[in-house]
Amino acid sequence: MTNISQIAGGLTLGGQALPTGAQTGRPSFSSLVDQALTAVSDSQKTATAAEAGYTSGLSGYTLGKALVSSDRAAVMWNATIGVRNELVNAYQAVFNMQI
Repeated sequence: MTNISQIAGGLTLGGQALPTGAQTGRPSFSSLVDQALTAVSDSQKTATAAEAGYTSGLSGYTLGKALVSSDRAAVMWNATIGVRNELVNAYQAVFNMQI
């Protein structure tokens, strides 16, 4: 599976490679996006495990924990979709600018 850091590593601007987070001393945009998507994926896995534990009747898994983890995953997913939509809108606005 290819992650964003691998894709962004080969990007150039004016024939020069774009700086990465290691070169600028701060995290790169692609690493921040990668971390955020990993957090969303982890929350979805946690919600799935909590729901499966509750439906299986395992001790320590309650309906409340399953619902809270499911809602947390849903909020994170909706926020991710919202950020994606804003990025697409910004890209389209820049792309359609007259020069």
